[in-house]
Amino acid sequence: MQLRQKAEVSKYEAKAVVDSFFDIVADALSRDERVEIRGLCSFFVKKYKGYTGRNPKTGQKVKIKPKKLPFFKCSKELKERVDQ
Repeated sequence: MQLRQKAEVSKYEAKAVVDSFFDIVADALSRDERVEIRGLCSFFVKKYKGYTGRNPKTGQKVKIKPKKLPFFKCSKELKERVDQ
């Protein structure tokens, strides 16, 4: 709502901009690229190696596959602004 009012665009135009932003970030992360929005945050991917875990119900050993997970880290400027 605030984006639409501040930018003076229609609801559909605002939705298109936000959807495009998320698509671009998701595409960059899928290519293992880091996305930084200065003064706000950064998005990046952490890679985890495979390991042997245990099923909590049965206690049986289970192989856990390697995986990649997206992470968000807020900037120092954002932390300071929120803490005011």
